[in-house]
Amino acid sequence: MSREVGQTRWHAWLVNGTLLALAAVSLAPLLWMVSVSFMPAGAASRFPPPLLPSGATLANYGELFGRTGMGRNFANSLLVSGAITLGSLLVNTLAGYAFAKLRFAGRERVFQLLLAALVIPAQVAMLPLFLLMKQIGLVNSYGGVVVPALASVFGIFLVRQYARSIPDELLEAARIDGAGEWRIFFSIVLPMLKPVLVTLAIFTFMAAWNDFMWPLIVLTDQEHYTLPVALASLSREHIQDVEMMMAGAVVTVIPVLALFLMLQRYYIQGLLLGSVKG
Repeated sequence: MSREVGQTRWHAWLVNGTLLALAAVSLAPLLWMVSVSFMPAGAASRFPPPLLPSGATLANYGELFGRTGMGRNFANSLLVSGAITLGSLLVNTLAGYAFAKLRFAGRERVFQLLLAALVIPAQVAMLPLFLLMKQIGLVNSYGGVVVPALASVFGIFLVRQYARSIPDELLEAARIDGAGEWRIFFSIVLPMLKPVLVTLAIFTFMAAWNDFMWPLIVLTDQEHYTLPVALASLSREHIQDVEMMMAGAVVTVIPVLALFLMLQRYYIQGLLLGSVKG
């Protein structure tokens, strides 16, 4: 018996040690990025590069926000990501609920076509999408970034799978009592979808915040740039300023990382519930 307990403990130490080592390897670049952002100018260019700053300074952050106007780009990212998240929640929730609980002609065929669209690379649709945005006058505007992201096949699929777990008897009882479809949706369905909505909100906000390709295509004025696009543009002008570039990377990464760490329990819970109940 004691031998089995000893083997179990040895296996636990081995697994935990391996996971800890892998976590350290994964976090090392992120931690070094934060460390370099506090180094004096030129310190990271030495060989071998230092791991910790000899004298921590906030000069890189001051220059980043004071001289390059990164504060406006941060506000742009916050505005665009927030608008995409709120709009996407509304559109994807309504569509996912309709595909799950409302009966209409061609429902399953349309949903199958949506799922088939998942295998098409997003880059393929960017040219026709750009031409469409140009025709309706949304190029070089926040609307050009927000509108194409309002509907997501993954979001519709996630909400649909979760909404299918809502008992049909509950909805029929509400209809018998005289409740309309909008009343049923907002009073009964929406509160029951809360776990998956939190998951979808986190996923959408992170994707919108980190999106680089589409804002780069549709935005031409630097005043409208989001953080990833502004940082890439800044790197061409300040390629030697490694410390300031790292400060910009920290400003770009930390908000979404903090958001995920704070809400990761709801994120994982929503994904698991959606996959099991579907």
